[in-house]
Amino acid sequence: MKKEPIYPGKDNATGAYTPGIVVGETVYVSGQGPLDPATGKLIGTTIEEQTRVTLENIKRILTTAGCGMDDCVKLSAHLANIDDFPRYNEVYRSFFTKPYPARTTVGSVLSRGMLVEIDAIAVRGSGKRE
Repeated sequence: MKKEPIYPGKDNATGAYTPGIVVGETVYVSGQGPLDPATGKLIGTTIEEQTRVTLENIKRILTTAGCGMDDCVKLSAHLANIDDFPRYNEVYRSFFTKPYPARTTVGSVLSRGMLVEIDAIAVRGSGKRE
């Protein structure tokens, strides 16, 4: 199957990766952080602010790929401080409806002042429309 790259707006990738890739009906979203899509600058100083921005960045890529947050089937999240999990989880929960996507959350060393980074896998048409 052919890989279709997804670039929602200006490409501010900070490394050798594509923000999203579609293969068939599956959308793979590269790890996203709390970065302004126009400038690449960090947004927010709390885990709540950074989680919201990160999930909005994922949502933007998914929308460009023709799907929404409820099409997500798997997410992996990295937290700079695993003790932030309850506060991160509260914001995370507000972006999804049941059944929630399968998820892994781990403590990780993150760069550039990021408190959270999340990647996602979605299947177009598997969830309700936003």
